[in-house]
Amino acid sequence: MDIQSPSVPLHSAWLRLGFRPFFLAAGGFAVVVMVLWFASFTLDVSFPFAGLVPMSWHGHEMIYGYGMAVIAGFLLTAVRNWTGIQTLRGTPLLLLFLFWLTARLALLLGNSHWLPLAASFDLLFLALLSTAVAVPILRAHHWHSLAIVAKLLLLLGANLVFYLGAAGRIESGIYWGLYSGLYLIIALIFTMARRVLPFFIERGVGYPVELYNNKWIDISSLVLLAVFWIADMVRPNGLLVTLLALALFVLHLRRLVGWYTPGIWSKPLLWVLYLAYAAIVVAFGLKALVYFAGISSYFALHAFAVGGIGMMTLGMMARVALGHSGRNVFEPPPQLFWIFSILFLSFVLRVFAPMLFVEAYRLWIGLSQALWTAAFAAFFFMYFPILSQPRIDGQDG
Repeated sequence: MDIQSPSVPLHSAWLRLGFRPFFLAAGGFAVVVMVLWFASFTLDVSFPFAGLVPMSWHGHEMIYGYGMAVIAGFLLTAVRNWTGIQTLRGTPLLLLFLFWLTARLALLLGNSHWLPLAASFDLLFLALLSTAVAVPILRAHHWHSLAIVAKLLLLLGANLVFYLGAAGRIESGIYWGLYSGLYLIIALIFTMARRVLPFFIERGVGYPVELYNNKWIDISSLVLLAVFWIADMVRPNGLLVTLLALALFVLHLRRLVGWYTPGIWSKPLLWVLYLAYAAIVVAFGLKALVYFAGISSYFALHAFAVGGIGMMTLGMMARVALGHSGRNVFEPPPQLFWIFSILFLSFVLRVFAPMLFVEAYRLWIGLSQALWTAAFAAFFFMYFPILSQPRIDGQDG
């Protein structure tokens, strides 16, 4: 199918391509989930959360709510480009989105009796998303992209384990489900960053540069991450986990150095992605310090989540939305500098400030939550017309 064919029926602008509804939802949900977590954690406000412990709800919704919304929007858009085959749009896209949204509402507003309903819609969403991504990849014989489908299916399995743990069927299910989801999203980030980040930098800095890449690092880093994930499920923060974290720290630091060029610092759409990757490298270092220095494992967790996933996904949403709405990614809105800076400060306050000034722990958490909320609220309102209105160049998408 020609993705630009005029025979393709036009739908409401926000349903023409996957990035539109899911990036809008991710931006808005990132605000909602953090405001509710602030109210629960800082102000001790009670919410039903479908019978989940508030911290479990928070972790789950950041990974399988916010994180999966960004992944869905990105993959439904990217696979269309890679294969030349149209991905979900119109009513099928709306139905997929409604599965995601129903699960979010059930987990927020329902009591424990709603947990099976939330699980059903959440797992169906992941199953349908996996199918929607796999079909065009298989039709186009785009075999090397099947690894992405495999990661989506593993995320489906990890989410199932979480719900079985929440239902009391698997003793460590909540831990396994949450950390498996976290590490699988990190694995997706590594896969996609290897494809796009050097390309973005080489094209975006405004001068000729050839960045260093190494096939051995590409393969070994993903293999080591898989072993690290399994080890952290079996014996969290044990010696093997620590040694693997150190190896991953070294490998990804080497990759990061190979991708460095000074021109990134004048381009917010580049430095936000570079700093996000750097935050993941830092997270592996902090994971090793859990064993060697006795620091809290939550510092590493939030380096992965706020710094790595948060900044990477916001930066990718900002760039993809510009490019696929017909705008110039090399001349982004100047407000993005401040939005990305606010989110980076949220990461610093969440991870490093509590390590240095532990007596003000709740203050740092509250400030970090406020900055996260401000960054995503600004993104949502600035990008709402971009995501909800037709392309400015008149093309379909």
